[in-house]
Amino acid sequence: MSRGLLEVAVRHARDVPGCEQGGADRLSLSLEGDGDGLSPDLALAASVIRATELPVRVMLRLNESLTTTGGEFMRLIGLAEEYVALGAEGVELGFLDADLEVDNETCVALAKSLPGVPWTFHRAIDATLEPVRAWRQVVGLPGLTAVRSGGSPQGLAHGYDGLLSLAEGDPDIARLLLPAGGLLPEHVPWLLRAGVGQLHVDLQVRPGATWRSYVDADFVRSWRLMLDDAADRSA
Repeated sequence: MSRGLLEVAVRHARDVPGCEQGGADRLSLSLEGDGDGLSPDLALAASVIRATELPVRVMLRLNESLTTTGGEFMRLIGLAEEYVALGAEGVELGFLDADLEVDNETCVALAKSLPGVPWTFHRAIDATLEPVRAWRQVVGLPGLTAVRSGGSPQGLAHGYDGLLSLAEGDPDIARLLLPAGGLLPEHVPWLLRAGVGQLHVDLQVRPGATWRSYVDADFVRSWRLMLDDAADRSA
């Protein structure tokens, strides 16, 4: 089995050394905010991107709702282009409509404005009313390589069983799934056996499980070793 991908959430360049030394594969950058966070300013994005050779995906989200407006849409395209010009490997986005269904039109339009740029659909998918329908909608979106999900707005503590079942029943979902939102060590072997190949950690790799502390290399390394061991056992 190939090496599983470990993504770590970062807030600033001071988080980068711990990620690199611990063996992270990709960084997820956003500002603190509700849910998955908000778009960072260009100076912050530049400081993180320039501090590392690891691929960085940057959040595209201008307000704490799960929707966006026509005026924001053009700002999002501009931001995305600037992040990529700074060296971001990809972006993170995800929008719902007023009925809490995936806003395919907006997501497709944003993806098509960034041809060749990979992206992650963030945890907005956990707020949809019909998760199975939502997954069917996102699986074919252009450029999409990951869907960050905890299976529930409350995260994996409530959504793990359902999310695992979805991955076990559909290889396309397993391929895209990026489990997040309270991932626990005991989840890892089962997710990998279901075909999941990427994991997201955030507070798990910060001393005291608080955003006020920096990413710790030893904590990241423990997840790296755990992921590699589980992958070897699954193989």
